[in-house]
Amino acid sequence: MTMDVKNTPTREVEHYVDPTPFNPAVTEEMTAEQERFYQASQWKIMWWKFKRHKIAVWSGVVLILFYLCVPFAEVIAPYGANSRDSMHLYAPPQPIHLFHEGKLVGPFVYGMTSEIDMETLQWVFKDDPNNVQPLRFFCSGAKYKFWGLWDASFHLVCPAEGGTMFLFGTDRLGRDQFSGLVYGARLSLTVGLIGVVISIVLGLFFGGIAGYFGGWIDSLIQRAIEILRSLPELPLWMALSAALPVTWSPVWIYFGLTIILGLLDWPGLARAVRSKLLSLREEEYAKAAVLMGAKPKRVITRHLLPGFTSHIIASATLSIPSMILGETALSYLNLGLRRPAVSWGVLLNEAQNISVVTVYPWLMAPVLPIIIVVLAFNFLGDGLRDAADPYK
Repeated sequence: MTMDVKNTPTREVEHYVDPTPFNPAVTEEMTAEQERFYQASQWKIMWWKFKRHKIAVWSGVVLILFYLCVPFAEVIAPYGANSRDSMHLYAPPQPIHLFHEGKLVGPFVYGMTSEIDMETLQWVFKDDPNNVQPLRFFCSGAKYKFWGLWDASFHLVCPAEGGTMFLFGTDRLGRDQFSGLVYGARLSLTVGLIGVVISIVLGLFFGGIAGYFGGWIDSLIQRAIEILRSLPELPLWMALSAALPVTWSPVWIYFGLTIILGLLDWPGLARAVRSKLLSLREEEYAKAAVLMGAKPKRVITRHLLPGFTSHIIASATLSIPSMILGETALSYLNLGLRRPAVSWGVLLNEAQNISVVTVYPWLMAPVLPIIIVVLAFNFLGDGLRDAADPYK
């Protein structure tokens, strides 16, 4: 069967021409942008990638706001961490209002009236709409020692003269929950930072030795890591925390907890360091440093470790939430910090009785900052890990 090529209909191919005139400035701008990218340092490229991760950026902002409570807790909190108000035991939260009877008054809270329920023998608090208590800002309120050094009374916000301001309610002794959360951030947030520093030092040391030397040293360290990782984490935390003397001051208990959390967290980072060093030690620049007579310490610290510093930062960021949760769990079980020290776990210790929680649900308020901080650290760690990945 033959095909008649001459009689086959032909279809014209459309030809498109861009009417936009050629602009050499655009091409030069794109070339300059590419040159700027290729000439940028590792940290600058990492920062550009990180900015594209919007959730991680906002998580970093949230964490900065939380960590402002660490140095300025006395200024932010309207009351002292252990200040008691015997007239307001288990007082409910006082919401902030702006309008009163249709008029803009500004931020204020209603005063509370209290009476005893003769059936349950509990104090019952009710808002008094006739008692408007405007909040004061940048004011003089409860006295304190700033950083334990200077007497001061300056606060960002204070209750009205002779009034109250319990934003998250009070506990069984009349202690303000919001002030407790602000002061508790000082211990709960720094536990993770100090513990991660200990974990990084141990992880870099043992992981660097195992990855660089290999052989029986690597095998010995890996077996020790496997033994540590095989132990259940929470029971081990509880056993070591219970071994701390009860006669120690809250400061020594705090440092003891951070050391325990750091000592039990380094195996994961050590394995990550080992795997990186095993690959990097075969690179040409590492071999050149060895042939030029550089000692192992210099090769590891000056040539190998800087090659994945960003990965170490990302791994450390993801380790902080586990340490915060560890301190919270131990303090909640009365095996960690105790009063007069204040942390989020210590505040949650008040909510151990489920019957109390059902009647006074605001005692669960410390759960909110814990969830927010842990999620923010996880999102921030994901963003840093993606930014540190050279293949993305």
